[in-house]
Amino acid sequence: MQFEKISVQKSVRSSLGVILAIWGGAVSVAALAADPQVVNLRRLTEQEYRNSIADIFGKEIEVRGTFEPTKRTNGLAAVSTSFLSVTPVGFESFSKMANDIAAQVTAESYRAKLPCAPKDAKAHDEACASKIVSHYGLLLFRRPLSGAELDNRVGLARRITEQTNDFYAGVRSSLAMLLQLPDFIFRSEVAVVSSDGKSRTLDSYSRATLLSFLLWNTTPDLELLRAAQGGELNTPAGLAKQVDRLMSAPRLVAGMRAFFDDLLQLDTFDTVSKDSLLYPKWGSGMAESAREETLRTITGLTLQENGDIRDLMTTRQTYLDRRLAVLYRVPFPFTGDWVKYEFPADSGRSGILTQISMLSMFSHPGRTSPTKRGVALADIFLCLPTPDPPNDVDFAEVNDTNSRLKTLRQRLMAHANNKVCAACHDRSDPLGLSLEAFDTIGSYRTTDNGEPIDASATIQGRSFVGAQGLGQYLHDSPRYPACVSRRLHSYGRSGRRWTTEDLADTYKAFASSGFRLRALLRNMALSESFYAAAPSAETSTETAKKVALK
Repeated sequence: MQFEKISVQKSVRSSLGVILAIWGGAVSVAALAADPQVVNLRRLTEQEYRNSIADIFGKEIEVRGTFEPTKRTNGLAAVSTSFLSVTPVGFESFSKMANDIAAQVTAESYRAKLPCAPKDAKAHDEACASKIVSHYGLLLFRRPLSGAELDNRVGLARRITEQTNDFYAGVRSSLAMLLQLPDFIFRSEVAVVSSDGKSRTLDSYSRATLLSFLLWNTTPDLELLRAAQGGELNTPAGLAKQVDRLMSAPRLVAGMRAFFDDLLQLDTFDTVSKDSLLYPKWGSGMAESAREETLRTITGLTLQENGDIRDLMTTRQTYLDRRLAVLYRVPFPFTGDWVKYEFPADSGRSGILTQISMLSMFSHPGRTSPTKRGVALADIFLCLPTPDPPNDVDFAEVNDTNSRLKTLRQRLMAHANNKVCAACHDRSDPLGLSLEAFDTIGSYRTTDNGEPIDASATIQGRSFVGAQGLGQYLHDSPRYPACVSRRLHSYGRSGRRWTTEDLADTYKAFASSGFRLRALLRNMALSESFYAAAPSAETSTETAKKVALK
């Protein structure tokens, strides 16, 4: 299908700027909200796209294609989707996937699942085509098609059917069009004047979309869209009813797995490698198992047990499969693929800090890295990002394993004595050094290069030893739950501006609950400030056109 033919058929909610951006190249999506009511545009992540297709058409429909990468912004990859565009290559990939998905959906083996069947498969059926297009248009665009949009898509189906004498060929073309338009590929958030007439808030369909992707990591279901259509999501009672429904569903686990996968940077496992000669136990599939262990631990404690989120820093309970049991050097009871396990008190383990995922992701292939580990922990759990080192820093002392300084701690301390480096190292290194009892693949050890390991650390006048001391330090730090709250708020609102005042009431309720994730989610989802929408200066129509046409 030619893009020139479909670009003029843009949705009433899709700006000219977005269409031009997709056609013309890499342009900031945040600057392209041409309609003054569109206050935010987010490109679907790969997982959001895949989940949406599975929930709309069925899990048997395959998504075959490549997705353009995201870029971590303010600690989260999801935030960058409000600033990323679709390049010509990316649009071509979306177009191919759309055509392929539409072909699968209209294949003979799938047709019984369509909303209706034509009277004659070789002729156009206006009523059936309209029913199919309106049904999938609602789910794909996350709001009903306008009359003009429906007429246009059904008209396309009619023309193709007349040319091919195949009703399903016409429907296939219409579905392919829906799938490759910005209305599906981007999540648009539209603002309306609130009931007080003094402020702006997200409209009901934008609220439905926001809630569903936050809590379930997928497109809104029909019940949520019907609630949006009836205006229920703009009332406290209606909003609470849907929030409670979404939060009581098993899909909440999938939604929170997506958030913590992003927060903990578990997507970086794709680039993790280990020296096979030094660490032969690290094999294929290990990264996948380690990632799964961490996500199971988090959702088990915070959602299934409704536990204190701070206990993620200190719990000794985890979930193991056969691969992980080998690295942790514990016997594996063959009662299932995954079993719950609790490390003994003298294991030195402390929460997700000492799980293989966190220890291996932020280490080098052949050795540990207290600095990488410390920088990651400070950013992820304390919202304290560390700037990149200057280009002229000499790492020779740290990397010289034949140095007179035998342990990595000794070499690192010599390196950190450089005044240029000390400011950052003094903050990050104590966090990482307290984890030195674990090697680059997360196995416990007592020596480094034949010398006893010193895992002591001092941070802001507080001294502790080892991972368990670090875990308790982070558990007790007010910055940790505040950082989680802040990142979850950014994850949910990604791209829309907010202030610390917007967090105040939500965080207060979070603290009062004993730092329960469910309480944080519910209060955030029910807070009107979460849906507040003030368009930025860049969202005027003229600005968007100018940027898109450069």
